[in-house]
This record gives sequence, structure tokens and C-alpha cells, in this order.
Amino acid sequence: MNYLEVEKSIQKRYRKEIWGKFTKAINTYDLIQDGDKIAVCISGGKDSMLMAKLFQELKRHRKLDFEAVFLVMDPGYNQKNREKIEENAKLLNIPIQIFESDIFESVSEIEKSPCYLCARMRRGCLYSKAKELGCNKIALGHHYNDVIETILMGILYGSQFQTMMPKLHSTNFEGMELIRPMYLIREEAILKWKEYNELEFIQCACRFTETCDQCEEEQNPSARLEVKRLIQKLKETNPDVEEHIFRSVENVNLDTLISYKSKSMQHHFLDTYHE
Repeated sequence: MNYLEVEKSIQKRYRKEIWGKFTKAINTYDLIQDGDKIAVCISGGKDSMLMAKLFQELKRHRKLDFEAVFLVMDPGYNQKNREKIEENAKLLNIPIQIFESDIFESVSEIEKSPCYLCARMRRGCLYSKAKELGCNKIALGHHYNDVIETILMGILYGSQFQTMMPKLHSTNFEGMELIRPMYLIREEAILKWKEYNELEFIQCACRFTETCDQCEEEQNPSARLEVKRLIQKLKETNPDVEEHIFRSVENVNLDTLISYKSKSMQHHFLDTYHE
């Protein structure tokens, strides 16, 4: 399999499930404007590698005048993972730029929520490097299933109702935005694309797991894995449950909420109950 065949599969075989959903998200959420310089952030997994190919396809269509930089941060990968990322980038004809950080080393001694801290630090490093390169946006490869899992995780584990937004203004890097152009692409389609093209990607960037096999252990599942399994179970009797979860954050009725926050302000239904 060469990169030309991979590109053909995106435009032909998976045009509806992947390419169509990618362009729909860009148009629906106004993710890219003429003049943008976007850091396409690649972790080395299937999602971010596919996202890089989708950006290359978008450039070829020339409907938007933007620039893309394919950015890989090495937070301390082992040699095998680093080599696999470089090998796949060459195979897929993705001109990556790699920069290094010591994030894995920094969080290695953290016992409480190391994954949360690691994710925040990695995003901060990506913003910083992207801005240094003259970018005004970073693109992350979160997909449809990440969105619905995040909604349920917030309810079941965080006592809050919120979602993973398709784009965000950075609070720490002025003028920078985060976009998620794979927002409407289902993970099932990504897996089919990967398998059809016989591609192999690293499964987990973290040096402490190295592969996600350890994450699948029954005796110690992560919160996200628990939610993923719950959704699969619900789909057995309600095949449309994923879409219902996704649509729930588009159909919020504030008049039926006890309280909610907006722009850091807390609102309660009793505030206007007697008006």
C-alpha cells in the first residue's frame, strides 16, 4: 500500500463516512478561514495520521486558502514509537516537523491524575510551538466517539453537563484557536480505513503503557473505557443511542435546568422564578 492508494481510499471508498464528515464539520462549525496557518498536531495514532491526510486532500481542492504545518511533539517516546511515527509519515507522504519536550519525564513522579496533567502540558507545548511557527490554530484529531464519551463521562464521573467543543479560543495563548475537524467522523470509519489500507499506528503515546493493551485489562478499566463499553451495551437495544447523546448538547433547554454556568457566572432557576 502506498500513499496514493491511501489518498484514493479517502476520496472514493470512504468519501461519505470520512471525507464528507470532515468537510461537513469544517463548514458547520466554521473551522478554517482563508489566511489561516494551522498546526496539524500528530500524536502518531490512527486519528491524527488520518487527519493529516485529510488536510492534504483539503489543500489539493484549493477551496480554502490556508497553510498547514504537520507538527509532531516527542514528549519522550521510546525509540520504537518514535521510529514508527517517522516510518508512517514517510509511508503516507506527510512532511512532519518533530520537536522534543521532556513532558513524560516531568510527570513520571506524579501519582494523582498524571494523565490529566500530561495532556494539559502537551497541549501547552503544542500551542507554544505552533505560535512560534506563525500558526494561529492547532488542529487535534478528536472524533465523534470522543465527543459522546466526553459528554457521558462528565455526567457520570464529573457531575457536570458539558461537551468537547468543535473549536475553542486559547485562554493562555492570545490569538490562538484549537479546532477539531474530525468532530463528526465516527471511530468505526477510521478503523475500517486503517484496516482496509493495512496500516499500523502506535496505539498509546504514553511511555508507561506503551500499547493500549494494558488499558483494556478488566480489573482496572479507565473511566473512558467504562463509558465506551456502556455505550456499546446501550446500542444493543437502542442503535441510535450515540446520535441521541450527541444531539442532547444541541437541544439544551435552559428553562428546564436547576442551575447552569455561563461566562463563569452561576445562574439558578429561582433567580427568575417569580418574574
